[in-house]
Amino acid sequence: MVLVAKIIVVVVALLHFYFLWLEMFAWTTRGPKVFKKFPKELFEPTKSMAANQGLYNGFLVAGLVWSLLIEDPDWSRNIALFFLGCVVVAGIYGALSVSKKIFYIQGLPALLGIVAFLLSV
Repeated sequence: MVLVAKIIVVVVALLHFYFLWLEMFAWTTRGPKVFKKFPKELFEPTKSMAANQGLYNGFLVAGLVWSLLIEDPDWSRNIALFFLGCVVVAGIYGALSVSKKIFYIQGLPALLGIVAFLLSV
């Protein structure tokens, strides 16, 4: 079960790396194709805010990857649980404030990772 949990950590990290790229580097080019309900005329004025969000996604990626590099199994699990928990909280907040879809894309995979880690103990 630990292997499944770590695979989920990789998937969540890859998702957030994609969010980082999209928000920091492709907001005005790819962003309108991804966020179809967001008015196209707002992408350019919100470019720096999106980049800031992307930076936070990068911190989540760094923490999740860091958890995979820690050799001590207890510390590795604890760090992974912390960062997965951060992702779940962000997913819940996004679902409540923007769209329920955010929880399914961000929060649910992280929640599955938490469950997998807890079942592996």
